[in-house]
Amino acid sequence: MNSQALDEFEGLVAKFTELLIGDSSPENIEKIKVWALYSHIHKTMPALTGHWNGLHPEMKAGVRELYEEVRSLNQKLKAENQKLEQQAQPDPANGQES
Repeated sequence: MNSQALDEFEGLVAKFTELLIGDSSPENIEKIKVWALYSHIHKTMPALTGHWNGLHPEMKAGVRELYEEVRSLNQKLKAENQKLEQQAQPDPANGQES
């Protein structure tokens, strides 16, 4: 893959990170890369991740923490977006039409 394609892919991952957790800092981009790749491997080859987890129990705990962090950040972002959407909608009780 050439450098332009890699740069464009990095842009895609950065946008995915921003949309998923609301922050596309370099640290978060790396976390999402690990999270996404591990998720894919776990779904397509669960025996491989099971074997790896058995060999590296401390890493399994780290991956679990990463999953929880991504889940928490995603839920927080969804709640913030939902709140903003509700604030942007006119309130029919105040005589405003929707």
